[in-house]
Amino acid sequence: MESRTLEHLLTLEDIRQLKYRYLRSVDQKLWDQLADTLTEDAVADYGTPAMGDRLVLTGREAIVSFMRENLGPGLISVHLAGQPEIQVNGDHATGTWAFSDLIIAPEYKVVIEGAAFYEDTYARGEDGVWRISRTGYDRLFESSMSLDDLPSYRLTANRWAGAPTTH
Repeated sequence: MESRTLEHLLTLEDIRQLKYRYLRSVDQKLWDQLADTLTEDAVADYGTPAMGDRLVLTGREAIVSFMRENLGPGLISVHLAGQPEIQVNGDHATGTWAFSDLIIAPEYKVVIEGAAFYEDTYARGEDGVWRISRTGYDRLFESSMSLDDLPSYRLTANRWAGAPTTH
């Protein structure tokens, strides 16, 4: 059983806050903040049918550039993660997170919903800050709905657009 010292518990909380900040930065499109959650040599490995082939990105810049280009203001996203199982070994840690997301793409008239378990590794840098060194998932499920099939659908708020829109 892992140690339950105050230092260990604070480390667990640091890693939880890191993961939450990573997801919030994606949804709020805070790309510099997202970059700060990742090690320079981070790897992201997403198994998601919406992107076609498996998506593997190597390096902080590649990950942030992909997110900036593919989750920009034309898309609304909500990523939620919880139920973390975190194991710490010195300046390295691993974590498994239950995860769900919802993507609304008004321009493409589609809503995508899915769930997975994130598998992460973390490293504490020389500055004492924990960052994600590897992240990724394989989908448990992913579904999409055409907004054309939902005639009553109305997007009544969109932080990334001006007025309310219908599809």
